[in-house]
Amino acid sequence: MSTEQTTIFVIFVLAVLAPLAARLLGRWVRVPIVVFELVLGILVGPSLLGWAQQSDFVEMLSNFGLAMLFFMAGSEIELTALQGRTGRRAAGGWLISLALGIAAGWVIAPGEGAVVIGVALCSTALGTLLPILRDEGELKTPFGKSISAIGAVGEFGPLIAISLFLGGRNPGLSTIVLLLFVLLAALTIWWAFRMPQGALHRAVNASMHTSGQFAVRFVAFALAVLVSLSIVLDLDMLLGAFTAGVVWKLVMRDAKEADRKAVESKVEAVAFGFLVPFFFIYTGITFDLQALFDNPVLFLLLPIGLVLLLVIRGLPSLLAAPEGASRRDRTAVALFGATGLPIIVAVTAIGVDEKLISSGLASALVGAGMLSVLLYPLIGTLVRREPVKASPRLEDDMA
Repeated sequence: MSTEQTTIFVIFVLAVLAPLAARLLGRWVRVPIVVFELVLGILVGPSLLGWAQQSDFVEMLSNFGLAMLFFMAGSEIELTALQGRTGRRAAGGWLISLALGIAAGWVIAPGEGAVVIGVALCSTALGTLLPILRDEGELKTPFGKSISAIGAVGEFGPLIAISLFLGGRNPGLSTIVLLLFVLLAALTIWWAFRMPQGALHRAVNASMHTSGQFAVRFVAFALAVLVSLSIVLDLDMLLGAFTAGVVWKLVMRDAKEADRKAVESKVEAVAFGFLVPFFFIYTGITFDLQALFDNPVLFLLLPIGLVLLLVIRGLPSLLAAPEGASRRDRTAVALFGATGLPIIVAVTAIGVDEKLISSGLASALVGAGMLSVLLYPLIGTLVRREPVKASPRLEDDMA
């Protein structure tokens, strides 16, 4: 087999091993599958075992996986969570995070690299958090809606910042192009509201269990159209992917609940069963561990970056905590809000390509993002759980 074929085979093997490892370890502590995908990718990558190598074709599949991850994030957003107090405070908290992030970035890498670091530090990994919230039964709770709003702004806001400041154009022209995209996206959303959905839903239902699979094909079509529009306008493709997810959610809003759940299951199978693992495992494979070995100072940025995420992104997220939230809930909000990775991977890749930051600094930031995904949701979930109170009889026996 060629090196490229071997890499693809190894990724498929790791994609099977990651959930098995997560399930095995889950007997003691729940760790997101993405952590195992990243760690296994690093293990087989050029920095360690060397079983998998970088490849243009595999990188393309990885980009599809990243786009699909943002599509899923857009499709799972509760738009009502962005309205009213929670939405306003989530947006305000993100603007504070952006300002603090750029200030910290200026200290670490003065110049345009500060924008790259600032965008990375003000992001929230909504696509990673939503499955955790779903598994915990939190999506519909005030806490879950708060995290959804924080995550939505923490993913959409950085995409806007990337398009404005890192698109290779002056900010004025970038703003005009971005407004054009917003106008076209708004027209698409208007179409999703106005289109006669009965025929579409019938087509979806009729092909649900046939080779037609109209729903999955329509998702691929919507994703391709809006991602292509982003690329044509020289905007970040993830902006189009995120918007496509919102459009798809609106298109399916009036479908029968059973049909909607069946379609969601199929789309999730394509996303989390195939494409998204490619992105996370390949991110591990391309992780420049050697750059950290060569410059021990960069190792210090791993814990520093982890703390910066909590201070710069986590603390401002408290503005959107549910009203009357307990101290436990507020602590969990800060920890969930500080969880970031996909945007960090995307923006640091742009920074390295544009020679705004070094490969080693990018690896340090991605490593901090990995640690945030590993630690913050786990700690946040444990913090929210009420301590088990001993029964009166047990307390008497202990006395």
